Amino acid sequence: MEGISMMQRVVDVTSDVINNVNAGQLNQPTLCTEWTVKDLINHMVGGSTMFAISVEDGSVPDEMLGQLMGGDNVGDDPQGAWAQSSKRAMAAFNSPGAMDKTVKLPFGEMPAGIALNIAIFDVATHAADLARATGQHVSDTEMLEGALGVGQQMIGPDLRVPGVFGAEQSCSDKASAEDRLLAFAGRKI
Repeated sequence: MEGISMMQRVVDVTSDVINNVNAGQLNQPTLCTEWTVKDLINHMVGGSTMFAISVEDGSVPDEMLGQLMGGDNVGDDPQGAWAQSSKRAMAAFNSPGAMDKTVKLPFGEMPAGIALNIAIFDVATHAADLARATGQHVSDTEMLEGALGVGQQMIGPDLRVPGVFGAEQSCSDKASAEDRLLAFAGRKI
């Protein structure tokens, strides 16, 4: 499974995790040590909106990028904000000719297919982060394995820097797909 169908599966799994977060969990810490559960959902909403606009328009205006990456994108409705932003991103990636476009993201210009792969890895990893922070588990092993494979193809030493991805953590090959994905993304599990 790859491409758009993989991204839809990641979005579906992530939606299940986000929809099972209750208001009392929003201030809990996550494996992304600088973010609470609400902060992480906020980041995911901003990111999915950023991907959507990049595919729709080629790039995100600088003034909007600041809001998406640092403002409040969820208000009092993290679940609704995620549903809206992920639906928009999927519509953009599914639009005719979308995969033939070049998009500009904050970290460079690239084919839309590469941006899609970045989104697959990033969103799947954050779904696992949220699941871990809220006592849930991502049990879709095939999706997790697929996201890990995408990450292993894309994440090199140049992206293993503070604020992007930490150093890969040690993890047994026999560990769950969720643990292996998180360890690859630099999370201490």
